Amino acid sequence: MTKKTETQEFVEETETQEETTDEGSSNKETESDEESKSNSHKERKLVIPGETIISGDEYLPGDFTRKEGSEVIANRYGLVEINGRVVKIIPISGVFEPRRGNTVIGRVEDITFSGWMIDIGGPYSSFLPLMECPRFIDRNNIPEFADIGDVLALKISGVKKGGIDLTLKSRGLGRLDGGRIIKINPHKVPRVIGKEGSMINLIKDKTRTEITVGQNGFIWIKGTSEGEIRADDTIKLIVQESTSSGLTEKIEKFLDN
Repeated sequence: MTKKTETQEFVEETETQEETTDEGSSNKETESDEESKSNSHKERKLVIPGETIISGDEYLPGDFTRKEGSEVIANRYGLVEINGRVVKIIPISGVFEPRRGNTVIGRVEDITFSGWMIDIGGPYSSFLPLMECPRFIDRNNIPEFADIGDVLALKISGVKKGGIDLTLKSRGLGRLDGGRIIKINPHKVPRVIGKEGSMINLIKDKTRTEITVGQNGFIWIKGTSEGEIRADDTIKLIVQESTSSGLTEKIEKFLDN
């Protein structure tokens, strides 16, 4: 489980769930126009439900927004992000909303003859079947692979009314031995990850730790005692300052000091 694989996979999942892609228009803007428009909306602002984010027929509603006439309206409390013509909101409060493809961190709470019951936080009943493991598991000795209390990095393979189905059949997943687990608001996870994994890679490099981030808000940190504490403190600072501008620079100074 390499750092590069963890970050790339998580970023791909986050982008898939949070971004709405825009189909190409026959009348494309020039590169200079696109760059100017991108720069003008680069700084994220905080909005509340019902607030008008931006006006213009050219803008399209993305995650947690809606279109009313020529205005794009916020449906959630969070930070605005405009990618080209698509306007979306990154929520900064609320409960975890499980989706297929989410990477999560959970703890084994029970073992059955066909798999494991996993606690991923919240009111969700989650199950990892034996068939969703990357190797053969002896039904007579299931705890050998994962016992009650063990912590796992998993992926959601399905969400249904009765609960959540989990899988380990993807790179970067499996048991997380040692280290420490911290919990943050799930909607602060994108800020901890940063654009294209920039923030989490900065923390890993400066603290020399391994870090796995679950979209359910659980984060696993492993390194020296000092490194784990520094990473923990840094993540808490990101959560506290999640709505601040220039967050990356603040975190760099914090880690350097």
